[in-house]
Amino acid sequence: MPGLLPDGEPVPDDGSLPPAALASTGARGFGVYLHVPFCASRCGYCDFNTYTASELGGGASRDTYADTVLAELALAARVLDEAPPARVDTVFVGGGTPTLLPPDDLARILAAIDATWGLAADAEVTTEANPESVTPESLKALRAAGYTRISLGMQSAAPGVLAILDRTHSPGRATAAATEAREAGFDHVNLDLIYGTPGESADDFAQSLARVTAAGVDHVSAYALIVEDGTRLAARMRRGELPYPSDDVAADRYLAAEAALTAAGFSWYEVSNWATSAAARCRHNLLYWTGGDWWGLGPGAHSHVGGVRWWNVKHPTAYASRLAAGRSPGLARELLTAADRHVEDVMLRLRLADGLPLSAVAPAQQPYADRALADGLLEPAAHAAGRAVLTLRGRLLADAVVRDLLP
Repeated sequence: MPGLLPDGEPVPDDGSLPPAALASTGARGFGVYLHVPFCASRCGYCDFNTYTASELGGGASRDTYADTVLAELALAARVLDEAPPARVDTVFVGGGTPTLLPPDDLARILAAIDATWGLAADAEVTTEANPESVTPESLKALRAAGYTRISLGMQSAAPGVLAILDRTHSPGRATAAATEAREAGFDHVNLDLIYGTPGESADDFAQSLARVTAAGVDHVSAYALIVEDGTRLAARMRRGELPYPSDDVAADRYLAAEAALTAAGFSWYEVSNWATSAAARCRHNLLYWTGGDWWGLGPGAHSHVGGVRWWNVKHPTAYASRLAAGRSPGLARELLTAADRHVEDVMLRLRLADGLPLSAVAPAQQPYADRALADGLLEPAAHAAGRAVLTLRGRLLADAVVRDLLP
């Protein structure tokens, strides 16, 4: 089931932001995230804020969801009325399974975002999708509505691995959907992989990588399986039905991904993401990783504007009820201090291929950067040029390097 939201101070009923936050809206870019919390079934590893039909209960419906989102968008327009963003650079529709909504609803929401703040001429507009939730016709409708990028949840091409993850699509459906998306005219297509699932062999993962590189996509995300408390997968492991993931196996899988994707013409630009060109990189995620602003629409969605981060109530019924009463759906928020923002900047930028300026590392931590260089965790040429950039070995130990570079 979905995890808990953090604590924070209350969000005002009208959603208003401090004047200091509004003063810099969009200075580092502005995006919109839309959370669609619906799924046809729950995958065993998933603790995202998603709900099947049986979990929704009364008061929430896919049929009225677009109208509810538009109510929050109207509230967002009022909050940012005195300092609206110059434009919307990126839109990302995630879930859940966004493509369980009709294409017309997704089109209507995108058109409303454009009418509210204006989409940049080259705006990147992404939707996530499960492979079985799209058809050639629905993909063409989404492309005609202005969606430029699609991210398909493949996870694996091995039937046994898909079964352990409780994925319902066939092994070949994800790559077939990727082909359909390219034929529909999408500029960019991503396939997601999960590695390190119990029972996954090296050959299983090699086959998944081979399918991905043969699919003609221009972006791949690959993540190690994380077992979250409260999920069906965690329960199976506690009962001894499945072994826990191995860090050593995960490292081997990451090295295999790097080798296969590099050979196929991909380059890493974030520890878990590879693209065939700079234009194929996910600009919306880069907005997050480089301290940009975004408004998150939908239950459980997080937002960030001018150093204020807030998050909405999680359940779709509570979300709809607040908006129907004319109140912000925001549950709580935090005002980031300069120290908070520095920590996040180091944590996120160090994961990027562009790296982190060494000038952003506190003087007391500079010896740790030198040690990481000596240990082969940072690139020598980049270090000499004043930047901390992870080597391949450094990427495997990224969390440890980040810890060392923070006070």
